Amino acid sequence: MSDTTALRLPWAVSAEPFDSPDAWALLREYYTEVADRYYQLHEGRRATPEEIAQGLAEYPSDHLTPPDGVLLVARHGGVAAGCAGVRLLDERTAELKQMFVRVPHRGRSGAGGLLMAAEAAAARLGAARIRLDTRLDLVEAVALYRRHGFVEIAPYHDDIYAEVFFEKPLGRSGDEAF
Repeated sequence: MSDTTALRLPWAVSAEPFDSPDAWALLREYYTEVADRYYQLHEGRRATPEEIAQGLAEYPSDHLTPPDGVLLVARHGGVAAGCAGVRLLDERTAELKQMFVRVPHRGRSGAGGLLMAAEAAAARLGAARIRLDTRLDLVEAVALYRRHGFVEIAPYHDDIYAEVFFEKPLGRSGDEAF
C-alpha cells in the first residue's frame, strides 16, 4: 500500500472492553513503548519482559470501564491502530489515559482524531474538563496536547513517572468517527 493510499483510509473510533484482544495488544504495545523510552533515557537499555509485565500489573486498565470510564480503540482502514482511555476522577473531571497510536499509523491524523474522540467521551461521561499527565521525554505527546488546547497545570497526583500535567475545558460532545 502506498503512503497516498494509506492517508485516504478511513479512521473510526469505538469503545471496546479493555481486555478484548485488540485492546489488550494495543495497551501492551503502548506500555512497552513508554517503558522502553524511559529505560533507554535513564539506563541506556530497553525494558525487559519482566519489567513490562510488572508495569502492566502496577498500572492496570480495569478502570476504563463503564459507567465511569471507557477505552476507545481507533481503527485505520479497519485495523486496530491506536487507543485512548478516559476515566472520571470526580463527577466533573475526566482523565486521559494510555493515549497511543501504533508507529505504522502515525502521521495520518489518527492521534488528533483519537484525542478529539476521547474528549467527546469524557463530555458524555459528564466531565466539564479533562486532565492528563505525561513525561517530558514523550515530546510528541506533549506537542499533541499543546496543539489541541491543553494547558499546563499544577500536579494533581504524585506518580513518580508523571512530569508534566495538562488540562482542557470540554465543550459539547462530538462524533467519534473521523
